[in-house]
Amino acid sequence: MSEAPKSNYTLPLLLALFLCIGLWLGSELTNPFNQLNGKNASEVQKLEDILSLLDDRYVDKINKDSIFESTISEMLHKLDPHSNYIAAKDMKAVNESINGKFGGIGVRFLLLRDTICVSNVMENSPSEIAGVKSGDKIIQVDGKKMTGKKITNDKVMASLKGDEGTFVKVKVVRKNKKIDIKIRRGAIPIKTVTCAYMVNSKVGYILIDQFSIPTAEEFRQAAIALKQRGMKELILDLRGNGGGVLSSATDIADEFLKEGLIILKTKGRKTKEEVYKSKAGGILETTKTIVLINSSSASASEILAGALQDNDRAIIVGRRSFGKGLVQEDRKLRDGSNLRITIARYYTPSGRCIQRPYKGSYEDYMEDEERFANGELYKPDSSIYIPSLKYKTKGGRTVYGGGGITPDVFVPYDSTGTSFYLTTLQWSGAISAFSFDFVKDKRNKWKSPDEFNKTFFVTDEIAQKLADFGSKIYKVEYFPNEFKHSRNLIGELLKAEIARQIWTEEGFYTVFNPLDNEFLEAMKQLK
Repeated sequence: MSEAPKSNYTLPLLLALFLCIGLWLGSELTNPFNQLNGKNASEVQKLEDILSLLDDRYVDKINKDSIFESTISEMLHKLDPHSNYIAAKDMKAVNESINGKFGGIGVRFLLLRDTICVSNVMENSPSEIAGVKSGDKIIQVDGKKMTGKKITNDKVMASLKGDEGTFVKVKVVRKNKKIDIKIRRGAIPIKTVTCAYMVNSKVGYILIDQFSIPTAEEFRQAAIALKQRGMKELILDLRGNGGGVLSSATDIADEFLKEGLIILKTKGRKTKEEVYKSKAGGILETTKTIVLINSSSASASEILAGALQDNDRAIIVGRRSFGKGLVQEDRKLRDGSNLRITIARYYTPSGRCIQRPYKGSYEDYMEDEERFANGELYKPDSSIYIPSLKYKTKGGRTVYGGGGITPDVFVPYDSTGTSFYLTTLQWSGAISAFSFDFVKDKRNKWKSPDEFNKTFFVTDEIAQKLADFGSKIYKVEYFPNEFKHSRNLIGELLKAEIARQIWTEEGFYTVFNPLDNEFLEAMKQLK
């Protein structure tokens, strides 16, 4: 047999070799972690030497990983408050929040008397399909006891969550009877549009809790459903919304704006300017809109509020927003951890950069201590109204940059009825737990949140039972004078929480919104 020509083998081998070398070189040249040379390399070596010396010679045993990770965070926070380091162990939770789902069984629960109490079962969830009911108490998970003082929310979540398609066995107590239930875990959505209902025949209310990848579609479906029920005007609640995925905010803004209007501009030292513009076909282009914000509305919330304010598409009601005008980019590190780096500033359609000046400690900045010290809960901060930060909306109204979105209508914080006792009662979890007990035989008593709101009232007897429950079960010290001072507010919060136990967030806000000054101001502005 004649020998095959060598070229038939050597040419493909050479091409493959050159391809591999090319790919390797490309990886080396483009991977920023392979470009540590000169001063950068010496700085890294210095840090490694310090950690080694501490590990070898320090008087007490140290955790090198913990020190190293906290050092990274401190370094990033010297640059700005929003660049951040996320450890590999925390990335799963971060990704769940961004993607808006996790593997689980689909229940809401609370820990009451060291027992897992199911307050709500999600519609069409694995738990509902398997037969779990609101009011059930879970006492075992996969054969392991899940009661006692050592049970925590984190432990419960860790035992019930898992990969989609896997099974978990629970033992529940229902009306003094023990029942074994096998549940096949599924994809559980993390709802970000947590409440949408009709206030009256023409006003709709939508609450966005945060911005994840599915948020824009959730919002769109909620808006369509309300429009089908007659919505002509909308109250969009962004209070307490700390932000999230930028594209969801721009997509939602697009639903309000006619074609060709600027939603947002971003620009950085190493990134080219990007301009986000609205497209045709927004489902809310003619819907009169009020947006509610407060000092905890940040990032994507401010993008949405700023786009609607600058294009004169909404009246902004409430208090000045947080002031996060920086754009971050996530970079995965070799060990699976994540570096979140600020790469650009964003600008509202009028040209405002609403990033609040960064000064003081990271903790004080994030808690916004200066704003509280200035008394801005109760009156606008006039120091931000300076000529160099003055801008004009599309319709010619004056707006200001330099530290958050300033509302068109300021509403002072309502401290009526507040007290140390009430705050302690709320944070203890006593109100939620008492409400769970209260509705155990009343879940079918009322047909709707509206009927409940009109017919149920928290009597003095019920309020006192809550105080006794908080004292006995949650060790909340009872102060009679403070209880009397906060009595009305305690009743309002308890009634709203009872409604939440039955109808989740729609129940809570149906009851609480008509008592909320910011919501009432929004209704006034619509008129």
